[in-house]
Amino acid sequence: MVCTEVDEMRISDFFKKAVFPVIAAAFLFTLFYPLCVDNGACDYLKLWILAGIPFGIHRMFLWVIPRGFDIGGTLGILVINLFVGGVIGGMILTCRLALAVLYLVKGVAGCILWMVRKCHA
Repeated sequence: MVCTEVDEMRISDFFKKAVFPVIAAAFLFTLFYPLCVDNGACDYLKLWILAGIPFGIHRMFLWVIPRGFDIGGTLGILVINLFVGGVIGGMILTCRLALAVLYLVKGVAGCILWMVRKCHA
């Protein structure tokens, strides 16, 4: 940030709210991109769901627990759990990236206002 008199709390909030979600999303999109490319075209819905799994799997309130199924049924239920977690996480990831952009704009506007006030004082 350009501001020199910004306290450490604001800088740590900036990294926590703006930088780390963008780095995590870029890492996940880079990691899962080769899995989503088919015939030279990327399936962005699949990429969004796969990148959302780490953000949403621990926020699921209801897990379907496979009991009394064979191997195929158990794997199918686990895939459905991952799919639902990926959709939830994709929404959370999208919101976090939007908030990162808003927090970045807020930080830049705050620095500009601070510099304007310092110049006029």
